[in-house]
Amino acid sequence: MTKSYQHLNCNDCNIKGMSIFCDLDNHLLDLIQSNKSCDFYKKGEVIFKEGSISRGLFCVNKGKVRLGRMGASGKEQILRFATEGDIIGYNSMLNGKPLSVTATCLEDSSICFIPARHFFHLLKTDSSFSLKILELTAQNWENASRLITNMAQKTSLERLAEMLLWLKDTFGLDQDDCLDVKLSREELANLVGTATEVVIRLLRDLKNKKLIELQGKKIKLIDIHGLVVLGDLIDY
Repeated sequence: MTKSYQHLNCNDCNIKGMSIFCDLDNHLLDLIQSNKSCDFYKKGEVIFKEGSISRGLFCVNKGKVRLGRMGASGKEQILRFATEGDIIGYNSMLNGKPLSVTATCLEDSSICFIPARHFFHLLKTDSSFSLKILELTAQNWENASRLITNMAQKTSLERLAEMLLWLKDTFGLDQDDCLDVKLSREELANLVGTATEVVIRLLRDLKNKKLIELQGKKIKLIDIHGLVVLGDLIDY
């Protein structure tokens, strides 16, 4: 169950420099500080559900979040992830439609919530903030378009190589140089668009090619260039 915790001061926030709010002046930061709420979510808890009405903007202060949409078969398709400094839930406010994804915590997470009226106030009063929202929306659209294209044109092995590099770029590496995110084999298969047993075999293939190492559920990328070539990533 979520629980509220003491508000984090926006001016002293440890992820301020990574967030879309980094260049706001003190007056606007104080406005956010006075009107936001902060909640703690346990691993597996849902922040918001697909089909519900967006009433504000969520900012990830700490933790990792999975965003997915339910398909016609009743299986969720993972679309993207959010980590510290990322914002979620704003698209539905911009287009006036119900939320198109469900946001679920991959680990214990601290999430800040800014009511819609204050989000729109920022858009109207700060042109730099509005531009960042446009850039972020365009980037998310480009990522979604690439995902659709890859699903249609790349093999499962190529898609897996690209997804592993995408996870590296999104979450970074831990102290053991493994991907700093814990995903089940089923979740990896979801990302790649294949069956769980297939992704298990493909991971074994990558290990045999000496591109990765498997340490339990952890995945260590030991040949980045090899994964880039395998994934046919010209611009990586």
